[in-house]
Amino acid sequence: MLLKENGLKKLRVSKKRFIYLISPNKIKKSFYNNLNVVLSSNLISFFQLRLKQYSLIERKEIGIKIKKICKKYKVKLIVNDDPNLAKEISADGCHLGQSDMNIQRARKILRKKIIGITCHNSKKLIKQAVKDGANYIAIGAFFKSKTKKVNYIAKPSLISWAKRFTKLPVVIIGGITNKNFRKLLLHKPDFLAISGGIWDKKPAKAIKEFL
Repeated sequence: MLLKENGLKKLRVSKKRFIYLISPNKIKKSFYNNLNVVLSSNLISFFQLRLKQYSLIERKEIGIKIKKICKKYKVKLIVNDDPNLAKEISADGCHLGQSDMNIQRARKILRKKIIGITCHNSKKLIKQAVKDGANYIAIGAFFKSKTKKVNYIAKPSLISWAKRFTKLPVVIIGGITNKNFRKLLLHKPDFLAISGGIWDKKPAKAIKEFL
């Protein structure tokens, strides 16, 4: 279901589909089969293509393949850092970091598509993201992560504050696994961003641990 806020559309999805899945750092031959299995769980709302070590051509080729799988399971494809690539492969949107292209410039490229932004552990950045017209905000990290270096640690109370401050969906990130996610759900985030918690294990088994 799509709702409007700040003159833009924002996404609201089924409570059951609470996982925002992020790609592994490396795409192995088994990845596409595993992705099919994981997305078939009906727990995933978003899939973010995040491949820092791949060329633009490689990311485009991989993105096109992933787009077909996401469409099959009605999962929205988000491209990390690159609004132009998101537009080129007809992804559903883009996720921006604080050092990436700003929201206003990305909006000119993506128009009404989804734009999310990392706000770390900062209320100031959350307020700015809402003002700039983001479609969702991502906060964290809440735990140490194997996926990327953690420079900012957020307290769970920030989730509750963000939920009071804005109606935008709140995505929480950083080291979330089957062993720690339930305590974060007490603060009622909209989505949990997970990467290593799925891909560092046997994905078919790992996804069931979030049921």
